[in-house]
Amino acid sequence: VVENEIQARIDNIFSNLERLEILSSKEPPNKRQNAKLRVDQLKYDVQHLQTALRNFQHRRYLREQQERQREELLARTFTTNDSATTIPIDETLQYNESLQSAHRGMDELIGSGTNILQGLRDQRVTLKGTHKKILDVANMLGLSNTVMRLIEKRAFQDKFLMLGGMAVTCVIMFLVVQYLT
Repeated sequence: VVENEIQARIDNIFSNLERLEILSSKEPPNKRQNAKLRVDQLKYDVQHLQTALRNFQHRRYLREQQERQREELLARTFTTNDSATTIPIDETLQYNESLQSAHRGMDELIGSGTNILQGLRDQRVTLKGTHKKILDVANMLGLSNTVMRLIEKRAFQDKFLMLGGMAVTCVIMFLVVQYLT
């Protein structure tokens, strides 16, 4: 009851301050700034009173809640064969479990990416070895240097074509993820 009365008085003070602000704007110019400063100071003080009242109400609410919980705990009877021996799982535990599953999923994703990169490295080594063997065979067969240069030029062009295709694929994947999620 006292808190409601205090809140009503604070609201009344706010409405009076609004009227004072209107009246201060009608003061002569030489007194107007001083009057507005006083009204602003009063508003600031009333806001502090409002905040103090809210803090008091919040502390009182917490005390009452703690007292209620304490009474519930003290009133609860514990038996050896109580059917309600389970502890309810709160949201924090569920949140933690979902974070752990997301973490495991990211680890699996990183692991598969590592495996793919290792496979590509192995293929590169294999292809380099094959390329050397083909060059050795070509030299043995006596292919001309012109044909070899054409093959190397084609391989160089294919490399840029592959890199361009990879870049376009990455851009398309980025745009799909960006606009579809």
